[in-house]
Amino acid sequence: MSATHNVQLEPGWLNQLQEEFEQPYMQDLRKFLVAEKARGKVIYPVGSEYFNALNSTPFDTVRVVILGQDPYHGPGQAHGLCFSVRQGVAPPPSLVNIFKEIQSDLGLVASDFEYGCLHPWAEQGVLLLNSVLTVERHRAASHRGKGWETFTDRVVECLSERDKPCVFLLWGGYAQKKGAFINALKHRVLLAPHPSPLSAHRGFFGCKHFSKCNEMLEAMGEVPIDWRVLPG
Repeated sequence: MSATHNVQLEPGWLNQLQEEFEQPYMQDLRKFLVAEKARGKVIYPVGSEYFNALNSTPFDTVRVVILGQDPYHGPGQAHGLCFSVRQGVAPPPSLVNIFKEIQSDLGLVASDFEYGCLHPWAEQGVLLLNSVLTVERHRAASHRGKGWETFTDRVVECLSERDKPCVFLLWGGYAQKKGAFINALKHRVLLAPHPSPLSAHRGFFGCKHFSKCNEMLEAMGEVPIDWRVLPG
């Protein structure tokens, strides 16, 4: 039986990625996750949300890509979109800094960011992709090197190969290394330090990526992103 038989994936992405699920690395990753759960390990996000970024932003609708590292490892936080937390969960420090930069860049106010769930961005074509799609509870980076990086490299590669250009926002060395093979002649790439409190003051604050991204989209004939996070 095909390894994709129980993967719920948006059809456009499935068309691009279905061969990945047949690869040995992906089958090994599946076995690892099953074994970890059998040992009683709690894994975030829940299985139905591993591919939430891809399912929330169909392949043909991607206009902007933000690359993260790992899911949040605290209870109730991760739901498959990088930097995002479930509605009702307090925004973590990196997301707080992202909101601060948007406010400074675009002249918005704190009340324009009522919660930390970034699904409104995903619905506008912002792919919120972590490099690693799972993590063990309270163990940051615990699933690195298990195969997810190969899969998400292929996601970025598929977008780079696509005719329609997008804007890549690469924050920090990890994301910039992952985006090294993006075709910068076709796509737009913006680089800045990571928004973590450890590095945001080294150039993330003041990078103006959100206004620059919208200017690039408009130059492509695209509608700009509404970066506010308000209830629907």
